[in-house]
Amino acid sequence: MDIAYIPSPSRGVLYLGPIPLRAYAFCIILGVVVAVWLGSKRWVARGGGKHTVGDIAVWAVPFGLVGGRLYHVITDHQLYFGAGRNPWNALKIWEGGLGIWGAIALGAVGAWIGARRRGVPLPAYADAIAPGIALAQALGRWGNWFNQELYGRETTLPWGLEIDKTLPSGEVVTGIYHPTFLYESLWCVGVALLVIWADRRFTLGHGRAFALYVAAYTVGRFWTEWLRIDEAHHVLGLRINDWVAILVFLGAVAYLVIVGRKRPGREDPASIDPMATDSSDVPAASDAPGAAGAPGASDESAEPSRPVDEKADADAADTAADQADKNAKNLT
Repeated sequence: MDIAYIPSPSRGVLYLGPIPLRAYAFCIILGVVVAVWLGSKRWVARGGGKHTVGDIAVWAVPFGLVGGRLYHVITDHQLYFGAGRNPWNALKIWEGGLGIWGAIALGAVGAWIGARRRGVPLPAYADAIAPGIALAQALGRWGNWFNQELYGRETTLPWGLEIDKTLPSGEVVTGIYHPTFLYESLWCVGVALLVIWADRRFTLGHGRAFALYVAAYTVGRFWTEWLRIDEAHHVLGLRINDWVAILVFLGAVAYLVIVGRKRPGREDPASIDPMATDSSDVPAASDAPGAAGAPGASDESAEPSRPVDEKADADAADTAADQADKNAKNLT
């Protein structure tokens, strides 16, 4: 008899009339909102523009969703293509299936486009948004709980996840399994806290805070991926996502070390963001007191005083003539 377990919801969609409200999509949307909110707070706290993070996210989020879905479909193509499969199901993103590696990769392309349009260096933006991305992943994993998917091996642990679902093939799955969605969700919260602490402690910049997030996440992902039992391709005894986690981890650590030596410290968003929050506090040249066209400036201050200059020149000429007369009298 199981003493305790984590129950799974009976369904992951509610209907508001004919409109379906899918919990998986809601978790993703909530994650995006949290990521942009926290990223904006971090950016503004450093002196950056209030709307910079959100404006760049308008590009990054759609690219990330497309990239995440493409990665999933490519690495799990057997679910959508072949005998007895429906390729149109590859478009049903609401049924689950977003690969974080593709989401980050293509999302970075979208962020790069948005950052260029905004005139902000991509590494600085990535550092600000990194903890928020980790929290977005933590929230997004709960979509897997609603869909009863991506669970781990069978377990007798009291926090095991109860699964009772019917697969598209008609097979019924019941039992208690490792709640890998919960493991990864908690791990991502820890990663977010680690990045925030390290960023303050070591003043990470030039993309290093983002690299720390990537390195820390891959460690936890390797472990949870090892526990999962859903269908996946294997290479040399490991799931493909495990190999990707290893390679990405090595790349992130190398970036941390190399950039840390070459470019220590952090960029100043107040100086690199054209829409910095403090830009309105700096008076423009035309607003300076006494400037031409500035409120309160008189016409005399705007135009050079020619009569004064001409009088000064005349006085100087008279003085020079008097001195010349005195010198001539002394000589005689």
